[in-house]
Amino acid sequence: QVQLVESGGGLVQPGGSLRLSCAASGVTLDYYAIGWFRQAPGKEREGVSCISNSESSTYYADSVKGRFTISRDNANNTVYLQMNSLKPEDTAVYYCAARRGWITTVQTMCLMWYGMDYWGKGTLVTVSS
Repeated sequence: QVQLVESGGGLVQPGGSLRLSCAASGVTLDYYAIGWFRQAPGKEREGVSCISNSESSTYYADSVKGRFTISRDNANNTVYLQMNSLKPEDTAVYYCAARRGWITTVQTMCLMWYGMDYWGKGTLVTVSS
């Protein structure tokens, strides 16, 4: 059974940093492209950042470009999202999701969250003073 478990969320002041982790079990991450998505109260789910199987392709939403960095450690079946210079508008539940297959360009995948195969339950990030 495939499981994705997010961790690392919490309360942080504006300008602070958090690192989210997504640990996978029941699956070998090499065969999956991974994305981080978020959903704020009253808003639609949106793609934040995605990474291809081989790390050759990454995508960042304009709102996080230059502040967030996605990475993956296939040997440990874990994907990370380093979030720096956090803003109140980054407050949301953050989900990691996996899409099976060899995805070479992840932009489209990141923009179409409903196409992902597996989802974690999410971790809450609150940016507030």
